[in-house]
Amino acid sequence: MFDNLLPPLNEHNLPYPDTIHPIVVHFVIAMVLFAFFCDVVGYFTGNKKLYEVSWWNMCVATVSIFIAILFGQIEAGLAIAYDAVAPILNIHTIIGWSLSGIIAAITGWRYVIRSKTPDSLPSAYLGISLLLVCLVFYQVILGDNLVWVYGLHTTEVVQAAKDGLL
Repeated sequence: MFDNLLPPLNEHNLPYPDTIHPIVVHFVIAMVLFAFFCDVVGYFTGNKKLYEVSWWNMCVATVSIFIAILFGQIEAGLAIAYDAVAPILNIHTIIGWSLSGIIAAITGWRYVIRSKTPDSLPSAYLGISLLLVCLVFYQVILGDNLVWVYGLHTTEVVQAAKDGLL
């Protein structure tokens, strides 16, 4: 009934030219990693201006991750998730949603730190930020596998699925 209201899917099995999720998620990755870098350098050099840079990077990451998840959910729903890829896609989705809460919570904690003691950073915050960076790296590995190993939204895999080869 509503099929004619939806745009047709292209050779990537998407209603738009190419995947958007990887573009947006790279902002999140860059912002989290750069925030951690600025915090570590600021902590060991005493350059407190880097704490402000880190704060704004975490703010951008917090907003961007929700946009990344929105497009990630759309693109995951349109992906042809054959049996071999389904477990990796499910883990990637669960960690992605978890990261949205974790990044928002760490940014909230950072706001409190910034409000009370803008010129210092607790070492516990750096420790939690390091765990966040590790989780982000693991998520990147999963996302890379979805594209480069399992070929989600690549024309060859989409065509193979349509031909019944997967």
